[in-house]
Amino acid sequence: MGRASRGIVLAAVLAVAQAAPLLAAPGYYIFRRGNRADVVTPTSGLLVLQGGGTDVDENFVRMGARAGGGDFVVIRASGSDGYNDYIYDLCGCDSVETIVFRNRAAASNPYLIKRIRDAEALFIAGGDQSDYVRYWKDTPVEDAINYLLHQKRVPVGGTSAGMAVLGEFLYSAMSPSSLDSSEALANPFHPDLTLDRDFLTPWAMEGKITDQHFIERDRMGRTVAFLARLIQDGWTTEARAVAADRETSLIVDPVDHTVEVLTTPSHPTPYVYFLRTPGPPEVCQPGVPLTFRNLQVYRIGPGNTFDLDDWQGSGGVAYTISAETGVLSSSNGQIY
Repeated sequence: MGRASRGIVLAAVLAVAQAAPLLAAPGYYIFRRGNRADVVTPTSGLLVLQGGGTDVDENFVRMGARAGGGDFVVIRASGSDGYNDYIYDLCGCDSVETIVFRNRAAASNPYLIKRIRDAEALFIAGGDQSDYVRYWKDTPVEDAINYLLHQKRVPVGGTSAGMAVLGEFLYSAMSPSSLDSSEALANPFHPDLTLDRDFLTPWAMEGKITDQHFIERDRMGRTVAFLARLIQDGWTTEARAVAADRETSLIVDPVDHTVEVLTTPSHPTPYVYFLRTPGPPEVCQPGVPLTFRNLQVYRIGPGNTFDLDDWQGSGGVAYTISAETGVLSSSNGQIY
């Protein structure tokens, strides 16, 4: 998502100050709705990825069911307790707790780590994914999230910046400005094109990078550039991307890794896109417009499905997309 404006940051700080956290320390705030005692319930995995915007209610209904009515934890690096009442009213859980991390030191706090590891569901809020990388990578928070994903097998989700960090590869947004498609296509080594890896490792997301607010912010071009760089930099020989528009989420089944799309009732572009590279880019050099031809694209919406393992969909739209000296074109005449 990139860096928040000063006005948004100020509003977030004021919201924290007004919300009367249950616990507050120099590095964190905790807000809670529901039972303070820890409960233990049977859980089953689920992966929920939303492309930002107004939250999809059904995300939290599904996560609550997979959490078995246990404790739901939200983690973030800005903002306040805005999720607590909303999720609590939807998920049927024993409690909803939000932990706001204010610095990296808090990511080694034993109490906070225990709160995360004891969760029966975890959601990573939107914000600035560079904060998540700076605060959580190579810390006990990273270990706790991966523990929930792979050992405890609880439902885990994220929106916007939260979705951005839930792939093997990620756009880390480490520069002062958020990368746009025109910049990425004109120079795939643009200073704002910052990538990272070896952070969170969600099942079914190996070898993949994500993007969000996809149609809304015209991000097809930058996603193509991400994929080109992943190959050019030697991180993988075949790169894949999962991208969702705002107010749109994909629900990934833990058994067969099939994807279902959920959306808010009135959103006009409720689509998720799956991109796959055909090989290395033809031209991917610093300061030179990108040429990368014939990437496979599959678009699905509500009622369609996609298999992340077989990389095949049902009911959607298949086409190819190419960047030719920095200009996008597609086989069906439509980029999206």
